[in-house]
Order: sequence, then C-alpha cells, then structure tokens
Amino acid sequence: MEPINLCRADVLFLMIDIQEKLMPAIENSEQVVAESERLLRAADVMNVPLVITEQYPKGLGSTLASLRTLASRAPVFSKTGFSCYEADGFEQELVKLNRKSVVLFGVETHICVLSTAMELRREGYQVVVVGDACGSRKAKNHEMASAALLAADIAVLPTETVVYQLLERSGTPEFKALLPYFK
Repeated sequence: MEPINLCRADVLFLMIDIQEKLMPAIENSEQVVAESERLLRAADVMNVPLVITEQYPKGLGSTLASLRTLASRAPVFSKTGFSCYEADGFEQELVKLNRKSVVLFGVETHICVLSTAMELRREGYQVVVVGDACGSRKAKNHEMASAALLAADIAVLPTETVVYQLLERSGTPEFKALLPYFK
C-alpha cells in the first residue's frame, strides 16, 4: 500500500447517504453519526471542502438534520446509482474542487461507500475510508467491505487518525478548537 499522506490543501471529505430513513437500520448508527459529526466539525475548522450525497431521498429521506446543520454550506447530490459518480454534477464538483485525496464516510460500507471508493481509486484519487464513521445493516457486511477496501490498496482509518494527520501538530488554533471533541 502506498503511504497515506493527507494534506489539507489536497483533501476533500465525502459524506455518503447518512439519511433519516436509512440510519435506523444501520447496526452501529450511533457511532457512525458521532464520528461523522466530528469529521464535519474538523472540516469546518480546517476549511476542508465537503460534498454530501443522498441515495433516493424521496424514499430514504434527507441527510440527518444534526449533520446537515454542521454542513449547511456543502453541496448535496441526489443519486439512485450506488457509486456517487452516478449523481448528476458529482464528477464536475470534484473537478472544480481540484483535490487529489478524498476521505469517505457514511453508509452502507459494502454498497455505496465501496463502489465510490473503487471508482475514485480508478480515477486516480488517493482514497481514505473512515472505518469508524461507516456502517452497514449487518456488521459482517461492514467488515467484509473494509477487508475488500484494504485488499484494493485503499486505506481504512479511524476518525482520529484522519483528523490528526490533517492537523499535523498540537498547539495550533485548529487543534485547540477541535480538542474538546476528541477528549
């Protein structure tokens, strides 16, 4: 696996399908939401661009209100395909943002997260999946997808690793602003 070197100037966050009617079915939904909140706070403090997708919002509802509040400026792309690339305007947004690395989190790990991560990798992006901010209806599906991602040379890391790698050092105003969420 090539070394993971996340840099704020080259990274964007992608939150996938954390929606009202889908989350009650996700086995570790409370953890996914809590870690996603930490990632959204980090994106805001460090000025990391964020993109949000929603799978068939007519049937599955919108992004959870608590997360939408933290990400009010982020563009939201509706989709019916499992890869985020299927959403109208998604690929153009990535081109516009001009980032080399994409940090993904959301649901379901074995469907939309996996499909999107594989496609981003094929398109030449460095891809990191935040394992503790992802989930599936069955824990076993999440575990198998995480193993498949690793086998495909895609890093699966915890929230704290991603955020601290982007912070680079302690003592900065950003570190101090985020520290209460990581104690």
